[in-house]
Amino acid sequence: MRWPWTRGPHLLLEERRRLWIERELAIALCLHRACASRALTLTMVGVSRIGNGAVWYTLIATLPWWGGDPGWTCALYMAALGAVNLVFYKALKQCVARPRPYIACPGICPRCRVLDEFSLPSGHTLHAVSFSLVLAHDYPPLGWPLWGLTALIALSRVVLGLHYPSDVLVGAAIGWTTATFMLVVV
Repeated sequence: MRWPWTRGPHLLLEERRRLWIERELAIALCLHRACASRALTLTMVGVSRIGNGAVWYTLIATLPWWGGDPGWTCALYMAALGAVNLVFYKALKQCVARPRPYIACPGICPRCRVLDEFSLPSGHTLHAVSFSLVLAHDYPPLGWPLWGLTALIALSRVVLGLHYPSDVLVGAAIGWTTATFMLVVV
């Protein structure tokens, strides 16, 4: 028997990577099995469509009129974040080129229309986190409903077979970082 620490660092890293991928795939499969329920599938498809952008674009367009004093600023921050995040996540998706779960795993099939080819990071989650952070900053009473919606959007992406859990986590981290930078520095 060989002890793990005697195999060399590159073998240890490769084994950890393989275990991570297996665990992540198991989580993705488990969550995707929830699609056996038609009602849950339809709910997740609806939530995912909300995350496509129409709600965010509507808020950006209407905040200056009903949002009071912070309305214009919040709308401008959201528009700038949307543009920065779009460029950043599109470039990252092309560089990483991670196949979506339904391509890499026979047990997963897409439950709604796919907007682009690759999975890392989740653009839906990235935008939901960044926009929710800015909106909750300027309109604190909207915080809990926004974070609930954001969590559902992130969950829907895995349940529908379009992303791995790490895609969602990376998207959330990028969205949090860009929004925090915008709120603190700008």
